Amino acid sequence: MGGMSAAQGRRDQAVPAVTAASLDRAALRYLERYASSGANLRRVLMRRVERAVYAGAMERDEGARLVDALIERYVAAGLLDDKNYAEHKAASLVRAGRSRYRIRGMLRQKGVAPDQVEDAIAGLDGDADASERVAAGALIRRRRLGPYRAKAERASFLRKDLAALSRAGFALDLALRLLRAPDPEALDKLVRDVEGEE
Repeated sequence: MGGMSAAQGRRDQAVPAVTAASLDRAALRYLERYASSGANLRRVLMRRVERAVYAGAMERDEGARLVDALIERYVAAGLLDDKNYAEHKAASLVRAGRSRYRIRGMLRQKGVAPDQVEDAIAGLDGDADASERVAAGALIRRRRLGPYRAKAERASFLRKDLAALSRAGFALDLALRLLRAPDPEALDKLVRDVEGEE
């Protein structure tokens, strides 16, 4: 029973031709679903090219040229704008409870240039601590940490809650200040009001 392995079966399947038109369709489908940086879209399209190269359907250099030409065209047409992408992604990540440290890493991972990453981080607000408070508060609410725990449990969970915020990239003093809020309303006040800090 000389059956085919799963890997051989995948190799023998027909790989769709990679052309400028097929890359264009794939890129537009991707951009309809996800915001993207130019480098990230390039990675997505190059995976398609790599499958074709692996199947012997095209040369890698030819595929890379097609992808690079498409990225240039999209940038010129305004379909790809790394600065705009970085600003919107950074703001969205703050609302999701991500620290500036994490945001910086996530944007770099998506291929955004370091200067555009720093501009996006700086553009979050005039007060760096304010956006960190908002992000940490969002994480505390989502994970039901600190002031969301039953009063009798809070002391025993403080170290675990601090570790969760620390892993997320938040400073220890900020984490302690927010986790020690007596209740969710006090947490909201600390997150909103600079005056609430001492």
